[in-house]
Amino acid sequence: MAEPVYPPPPSDALNTIEHMRDAVFFDDPGRARRLQRFWILLVLSSAIAASGVIGDSTATVIGAMIVAPMMLPIQGTMLATVLGERVNFVRSLITMIAGATAAIVIGYACALLALVPETAATNSQIAARATPDLIDLFGALATGAVASIALVRKDISDTLPGVAIAISLVPPLVVVGVAAESADYAASIGALLLFVANVAAILGTGVVVMAFYRVQRWGSFAGGAGGAGGTAAGGPRAAGPVAAGAATTTRVVNRRRSHITIAVMLVLIAIPLTISTYRSVTTTTQGSDVDGAARAWAEDLGLEVIGIATASPGYVVRVTGGDAVPDIDALRSSLEAEGIDPATVAVEWVPTTRIVVGD
Repeated sequence: MAEPVYPPPPSDALNTIEHMRDAVFFDDPGRARRLQRFWILLVLSSAIAASGVIGDSTATVIGAMIVAPMMLPIQGTMLATVLGERVNFVRSLITMIAGATAAIVIGYACALLALVPETAATNSQIAARATPDLIDLFGALATGAVASIALVRKDISDTLPGVAIAISLVPPLVVVGVAAESADYAASIGALLLFVANVAAILGTGVVVMAFYRVQRWGSFAGGAGGAGGTAAGGPRAAGPVAAGAATTTRVVNRRRSHITIAVMLVLIAIPLTISTYRSVTTTTQGSDVDGAARAWAEDLGLEVIGIATASPGYVVRVTGGDAVPDIDALRSSLEAEGIDPATVAVEWVPTTRIVVGD
């Protein structure tokens, strides 16, 4: 039994298939112009992002997010998957991979001009993207949903600048190159994972949103009315009848397989992000316990805690005061009572000498 065909919704509520295709696909007419625009914006946004990352400027990085065109090939891959169009799927996927590679190379090249190495330990822009967690994935899922809804609905398209800022695409790629040039490979891999998580989130939520609005069936209606990739009456590709087989000649992407691939990719990405989240929560909790035990111990000895940092072997407690190396037995007992291995905590004592200037 044939699947029922649903016509597109009223034009005053939602965008047509033709509008969505023109917005994200790199096909004719005007393919060369769209590719030229994409590469110009990509190179410029990557350069802006690189300068913002190296200069540790949040405002500059945000500017790069607004200019960045990476959302187009990602959404093009998603829409081509929904419509089952292999040619546009391959074009969008290749454009996305090529653009990502170019942004990484630009980041690496710009880092060569930096006076000092830029790492997660010295640069807040790199540190913010070096250790993605589940919160980043959840945020990407929500932002990807907004981006897909904005592609479908006319009354939400004005939110796209906010979507560009909310979901980080080009800056993580630039961080991959900058951190790699500085030999901070852990931060480089973390930033790449953040980008892949964002891409998977856009693809996953996009497929769900398109299914909710039955966009695939609009495509079936458009194909029957005016050929593959066409739209309802009045669209530039809708004129003229087409042979029965022509409507499906470009719809050869296995939708089921593509959807399963996207779902598996989301699960695989969620695994390292979950591990990262667990480590972050554990580190924060233990750090709080170490801080409480160290301050109570220091107060009993008349010492002052300068700070507590995460470093080898785990935490370093810096204290000052007194005229002799402090006794750490009480601190060891407190740590053991909190369930913390004392071997993961080191004490750094800074002797204090007070001189009265008047004397």
